[in-house]
Amino acid sequence: MNNLFKFIKHQRKQLIIWMFERSQRIYTSLFKNHKPWSVSKEDLLTFPKPSFGRHLGEFLNENNFELIPKIERHDCYHVICGYSTKVEDEIALQCLCYGNGKRSPYLYGAIILGIAILPDYYKYYYKSFKTGKTANTFHHFDYQKLLNVSISDFRDAIFTKNELLTLKLIAA
Repeated sequence: MNNLFKFIKHQRKQLIIWMFERSQRIYTSLFKNHKPWSVSKEDLLTFPKPSFGRHLGEFLNENNFELIPKIERHDCYHVICGYSTKVEDEIALQCLCYGNGKRSPYLYGAIILGIAILPDYYKYYYKSFKTGKTANTFHHFDYQKLLNVSISDFRDAIFTKNELLTLKLIAA
């Protein structure tokens, strides 16, 4: 019976991945009008080690990603908040951003469908929402202009020490 539950959970996660992959292109073409960044992963990896830009490049490199044109800031959220790219973390990151004041059709869809399809992580999602609510607002930044900023200074400006501990961005 335990294997059946694991299989079903895996299938639910695969469904969400499939939905993310299909909806991303549509959402970008309909709702994103600004110019994409003119920065590559290789460019980011040349930034100094303690910089936000270098950490973003390393995140992309570790996950075998490139920046997605016009939605580059999403990967910035991953780096700032320390969330992985696992499905449950993607949804938790959206919950954190919602708590932080971010609003978009894609965010609403990700949260609603994520909670409906993977309710097993509800406590995690709610904890992420609460962390976003108490953190200083960060969803509105022009991240391309902040690539040279120290990642630790950037995080310290957004999160309290307790929030950084909750996000496991610093050791206890």
